[in-house]
Amino acid sequence: MLSNLTAAEDVKIIVFQIEDKEYAIPVSHVRGIEKVLHITRVPKTVPFVKGVINLRGVITPIIDLRARFGLEERPYTDRTRIIIVTLGDIEIGLITDSANDVLDVPVNSIEPPPEVVGAIEAEYISGVAKIEKRLLILLNMEKILNPEEHADLAGKEG
Repeated sequence: MLSNLTAAEDVKIIVFQIEDKEYAIPVSHVRGIEKVLHITRVPKTVPFVKGVINLRGVITPIIDLRARFGLEERPYTDRTRIIIVTLGDIEIGLITDSANDVLDVPVNSIEPPPEVVGAIEAEYISGVAKIEKRLLILLNMEKILNPEEHADLAGKEG
């Protein structure tokens, strides 16, 4: 995601929250941020795929990042947001507890992901950015939106 940037460049990110952690994804992947809309459940999908929404005439699958990371699900609030992201031809909505900021992060402030043993979400992390006193976890959108993994998991669910 960040390998083609030089050390002098900044990367623009969207910061959102799940539990008490701040996560970030590059603005280049984000098509929009929406309040929670009616989600139509789709049978025989994995638990983290909540269903689909009709967003301005486009049927968009919805992933709950809390469920994707193995966290306890909570009722949606007025702060809950769906971040619409794209990767190639794939467009998916990610349910987050809230969407906080848009920031410019200097590439040289981004470190590789820590080697955390046992962290479920560790495989979804592409790096960690330290901005003042904040620690932002940069997500690897390729892993989260991996269609092969979705197909494999959907086949296992009954």
